[in-house]
Formats: sequence, structure tokens, C-alpha cells
Amino acid sequence: MTAVRVCSLTDLKDDVPVGFQVSDVPVVLVRQGEQVYALADVCSHAEIALSEGEVTRKGLECWLHGSCFALATGEPSSPPASEPVDTYAVTIDGDDVYVDPSTPTNR
Repeated sequence: MTAVRVCSLTDLKDDVPVGFQVSDVPVVLVRQGEQVYALADVCSHAEIALSEGEVTRKGLECWLHGSCFALATGEPSSPPASEPVDTYAVTIDGDDVYVDPSTPTNR
């Protein structure tokens, strides 16, 4: 599979997670300036949509139990999650944001 156009860069606000279905894979995008991170939109602890959480200084926090995941690596930084979530390659071409959900970048 190749990268799929998901949205425009201008559709994403800084530190506001947004969920998308990318080729049947639930993905959450988080923009920080010109950098965009793509993670699996499912908490590894309780299968809750991470896109419903918020970005903190520790990462993307699951709203249900408070687990945080590093934006770049998907690694949990606080319990109860102990397993990382998948992260995906993001390419920005002009104003277009592309994600390749076929191969997680942290596995």
C-alpha cells in the first residue's frame, strides 16, 4: 500500500487530535507546527479512540484511563497502558497530508 491523502494541513489545528479512517485503518493525526504525527486511533489498554483525548506535554492522552502515548513513537508514558500504539509515516506535499497505514514505523 502507498501513502493516502488524508486531509489538508490547514484542516489540522495545533495539538488537537483528529481521527480518520485511512484505508480501513483508524488513525489519529496531531499537528504541532509544520510536523504532523499519525498514530493508531485505538488505545492499547482499552480500545478507546485516542482522537477523543487531548495532547499534553507527555503526549496524546486517552480520555478514559489517562494513559499517554508519545506522538513520535507511540510508546506509553503513563499507566495503565503498557503496550505502544502503532505510528505511521506522514508526508506533507504542499498543503496535502498523506499517511501510509500499511506498515507501522515503530514495529
